[in-house]
Amino acid sequence: MPTYNSHSELTRLLASLDVQTLDHDLVIVDSSSCDGTAELGRSRADIFIPINQRDFNHGGTRQMVVDLLVDHDVLVFLTQDAELVEPEALAKLVACFDDRTVGAACGRQLPHQNANPFAEHARLFNYPAEGRVVDRNNLKLYGLKAAFMSNSFAAYLRTALVAAGGFPTNVILAEDMYVAARMVMAGWKIVYASEAMCRHSHNYTVKEEAQRYFDTGVFHARETWIRSTLGGTGGEGRRYVVSELRFLGLRRARLWPASLWRNAAKLAGYKLGQAEEQIPLPLKRRWSMHRGFWK
Repeated sequence: MPTYNSHSELTRLLASLDVQTLDHDLVIVDSSSCDGTAELGRSRADIFIPINQRDFNHGGTRQMVVDLLVDHDVLVFLTQDAELVEPEALAKLVACFDDRTVGAACGRQLPHQNANPFAEHARLFNYPAEGRVVDRNNLKLYGLKAAFMSNSFAAYLRTALVAAGGFPTNVILAEDMYVAARMVMAGWKIVYASEAMCRHSHNYTVKEEAQRYFDTGVFHARETWIRSTLGGTGGEGRRYVVSELRFLGLRRARLWPASLWRNAAKLAGYKLGQAEEQIPLPLKRRWSMHRGFWK
């Protein structure tokens, strides 16, 4: 797991790891934290790796760990703001690899207890109670969601990960989707294991939503092969808006304008990200959530 200035969140996650029934080695890569996170991580990790904050990259940093752990068969990735829901969470996720044709699996993400309605709906929409297995035979059914993966709580068969070329070393985000797309196209199965659960959500502001979707647009603009191979979202955005309004319901109708505004901001951010080649570097830094990427 990568960490940065997250002492309270890391404390919560470590407590949920302490009770896991599955034996595991803990690797923490810390990006120059200055709030006690590094000291906590160093005291608890089997392997602790400090790096300079400016050297962190979503794909490159994780691939550094993949290259280090050559003796590990299955690699589980978590983010510092996640929390495993039950003691069997890790075991349930790793059990997916009892089928050796499975290359990667991700668990279900439930909203944190303090999630606002928009964050709550995002998790319920994107992480349903029903699991799925994606392979070459049903790619057209899922389109872009065939490569759905989140390294907030995901596991990879190391041999499949290496065969797929590993994580890309310089992406703005979505290193998990990148690898999942390569895996499924190469014949591996991708599992959404809804029985393996964690809590993970963000109470983003409208500005943060737009910034994250700007970065997503940048990713898709640079990795065009994913959409061209797997297809688009097939109206997923429209379904999301309708689902969110229904989730809010008449009881929270006062939030409907905010919902529409947030989703419009996400769409605008995504479209701008797709056009990033025409945008000056200073503006890209301002509009991006991951400003360190723009060096």
